[in-house]
Amino acid sequence: MQHLPKITNRIHFRNVRGDLFGGLTAAVIALPMALAFGIASGAGPTAGLYGAIIVGFFAALFGGTPTLISEPTGPMTVVITGVIATLVAADPENGMAMAFTVVMMAGLLQIAIGMLKLGKYVTLMPYNVVSGFMSGIGLILIILQIGPALGQISPKGGVLGTLQNLPGLLSNIQLSDAVLALLTVLMIVYFPKNLRRFAPPQLVAMVIGTVISLTVFGSVDMRRIGEIPLAIPTLHLPVFSSSQMRNMLVDSIVLGILGCIDALLTSVVADSLTRSEHDSNKELIGQGIGNIASGLFGGLPGAGATMGTVVNIKAGGRTALSGLFRAAILLVVVLGASGLTQSIPLSVLAGIIIKVGIDIIDWGFLKRAHYISRKSAAIMYGVIFLTVFVDLVVAVGVGIFVANILTIDKLSQLRSEKGVTAITDDDDTIFLSPEEKSLLEQGQDQILLFSLSGPMIFGVAKAIARQREAVQNCKAMILDLSEVPHLGVTTSLSIENAVQEAVEGGRDVYIVGAKDQTYKRLTKLGLLNTVPAERFLDSRTEALRQALVAVNMRETSSQAEAATAMPRLDNALEVGVEPS
Repeated sequence: MQHLPKITNRIHFRNVRGDLFGGLTAAVIALPMALAFGIASGAGPTAGLYGAIIVGFFAALFGGTPTLISEPTGPMTVVITGVIATLVAADPENGMAMAFTVVMMAGLLQIAIGMLKLGKYVTLMPYNVVSGFMSGIGLILIILQIGPALGQISPKGGVLGTLQNLPGLLSNIQLSDAVLALLTVLMIVYFPKNLRRFAPPQLVAMVIGTVISLTVFGSVDMRRIGEIPLAIPTLHLPVFSSSQMRNMLVDSIVLGILGCIDALLTSVVADSLTRSEHDSNKELIGQGIGNIASGLFGGLPGAGATMGTVVNIKAGGRTALSGLFRAAILLVVVLGASGLTQSIPLSVLAGIIIKVGIDIIDWGFLKRAHYISRKSAAIMYGVIFLTVFVDLVVAVGVGIFVANILTIDKLSQLRSEKGVTAITDDDDTIFLSPEEKSLLEQGQDQILLFSLSGPMIFGVAKAIARQREAVQNCKAMILDLSEVPHLGVTTSLSIENAVQEAVEGGRDVYIVGAKDQTYKRLTKLGLLNTVPAERFLDSRTEALRQALVAVNMRETSSQAEAATAMPRLDNALEVGVEPS
């Protein structure tokens, strides 16, 4: 199998033109998205713009995926929106500063995950949980933009607040804003594919929507961005609150983990397009540095953005220079064109975010999930419901727990059916050599061959315990572990119980093929004190030979004792004495 080349984020100048075009195209796409996410979050357009610039710059400089474009994304915006709303409501004076502190804390967590080399574990989640989570976030984005799309302020209370106030929003609809929001969505959806290489549909929709608002709806009072006080960002030192510390810690963990997942999933997309392999741990360190810097300067948190990354690669970007160029170009555009953005209607930006929400929903899996597996579909729908109406952490936690329990149950059933076999004669369940078959038949059902195969996870312990009756009916037990690559703790204890019961019942026990991890685990349990070391064998055939000899000796001994006891019984009966 051919392995893809491992990429280090080494910057070189052999592809300057491609990186420049890639960065320029990604910057053009980033502008409307940053404005929209900044306003949607409650931190303002400035926070969105500087989040796109700062996270993008530092993630490109220190990350492990050269073509990755990092900026505020839909999932990250959903989380930080809730963080800002909660902290500002609890402490209006310091709430926003604490929200930026949460961003820094999330960045520290990402750096820690990267330095501990845990990057490869971040995306090891069941797809139905990831799909349900992302679809739920897409629905949240859409629901939260209903107010701005209708020309009104978003109701308090997040998703539930918006849905509860939906009748009022519809009764007070501003027709001009609703038309612009709908037109924005339609322009992005039906933008000609052959023109996308020249201009991103989001930017075109924002420009056209703004022009229409100033001409067709020029006499209508619309909610617009307004003047953006763009200047060199000021430093925001971390601010903590003892009463909110627990919430801040939980929020930072959610934000950090979500950012890791978002970035690494996008890195996988970049790998597929560039035929390379990213460095996940280095990428998380770069993402963490970017988010710390963004929080320090009042920017939104960010992660790898699929749209910007794909556009960057297709435009020619191949090294981290493309991300650095994008950040520099975006900074120049933002500082030089701040006056042009103040007339953009909020309904147009709401339309852009609604389209992002529609794209985040996993329509492909939603359509066929119930055909693939009803249980999987139920988990996905449950995660969607919990994400939208309860809590992001609860949704992922419950989804992973249920999915893993169902997976473990299924694996345990398969392991129990195929991996645990106990026989006393040749029934073709276990492949035996001719000599082994002969030895087992000579044992006349007195030798139990207990064969385990495959990884012995904890769910298999029940299957081992169910063989207790078979163990009690034999005189010698052979435990064959030759095909066990991994022995779990719970299964080890179950094996220990079976062996101890057999030994206490006067049965001879032989253990075959225990090596490496399996042997170490059994010896640490103290089985060498129960089973003599000479009965730990490498050959199943040899174990059958020794077991047969032991069974025959027991049989001979029993017969001799019976023969000795018979004359004593006869003599006792002759003299009328009760035999002892």
